Amino acid sequence: MRIIRDKEFSCEKELSLAVIGGKWKMLILWHLGKEGTQRFNELKSLMPGINQRMLVNQLRELEDDLIVHREVYPVVPPKVEYSLTEHGETLIPILESMYEWGKNYMDVVLKTNK
Repeated sequence: MRIIRDKEFSCEKELSLAVIGGKWKMLILWHLGKEGTQRFNELKSLMPGINQRMLVNQLRELEDDLIVHREVYPVVPPKVEYSLTEHGETLIPILESMYEWGKNYMDVVLKTNK
């Protein structure tokens, strides 16, 4: 059993899924990786199905896991930007591979259902 940041994981695969798993985290990472630094409302508009509370929670978890950086600027009204950390950027090739796999799988499923 491994303990990382007060969480227990039995293997690295479990840890990886804990960091990027869920409905929204991979989409958040994809948009930050492909579109670059985003403000909260920009991210929200890129994911129409997500509500504000869920986006806040997912961003906080990614920030806690050192995948996303949150930059707060001392201006009024407050300006907050989100970007990938250096370690977060290492996930982009993995997400691209997952995208390609999903695209190929979809083609297989569509051909099978004809």
